Amino acid sequence: MKILLVDDEIEMANPLSRSLLREGYEVDVAYDGDHGRQLAGQGVYDLLILDWMLPGYSGLEICQNLRSQGDMTPVLFLTAKDTIDDRVQGLDAGADDYIVKPFELRELLARVRALLRRPTNIEPTATPRLKVDDLELDTQNQVAYRNGRAIELSEKESQLLAYLMRQPNQLLTHEQISQHLWSDSEKPTSNALVAQIRLLRRKIEAKGETSLITTVYGKGYRFGSG
Repeated sequence: MKILLVDDEIEMANPLSRSLLREGYEVDVAYDGDHGRQLAGQGVYDLLILDWMLPGYSGLEICQNLRSQGDMTPVLFLTAKDTIDDRVQGLDAGADDYIVKPFELRELLARVRALLRRPTNIEPTATPRLKVDDLELDTQNQVAYRNGRAIELSEKESQLLAYLMRQPNQLLTHEQISQHLWSDSEKPTSNALVAQIRLLRRKIEAKGETSLITTVYGKGYRFGSG
């Protein structure tokens, strides 16, 4: 099971990360909301543990963004906010559970185990769709829609487009995208990503339409017209 922990309090995040590792989980840690949002958008985690107050995007905003795009990964909030209104706000944003700082490690680990056992951890039966600007993607059926036309995509094209759309207007490096598209056991050629981007552009950017994939030379790509 893979967990993303996002907390700007290093003195809390690092010991908690070590405790989760000892329990047998894979753990990635981010110390600010911008990095946390970027990692969360990759869609590779079984559970997100988010601090409410963060530099950049708040945990609340990260959760709301994921839910708006159909990502139902379980979310556990860590927060010093403990009023009923605060709890309601967090749950309304799409959080699955909520624990107030300071907390007992045993209780947090129990909540983690409970969330990872929930059947809601399975992909919902409703077709997940992503939408950025005037482009919509049906990830389940590998079909995109733009200006009234349906665009059939290969599995790899759909994976690439979904990854870009989950992080709109964010600079994604060549390495980040390649790691998402190909496993360590696969050995894509050096220009494989460039070729995939070129094929995807031909399909989703017809003549006269706004370009959605921007090349940031020497770095990577950014998705969206903004």
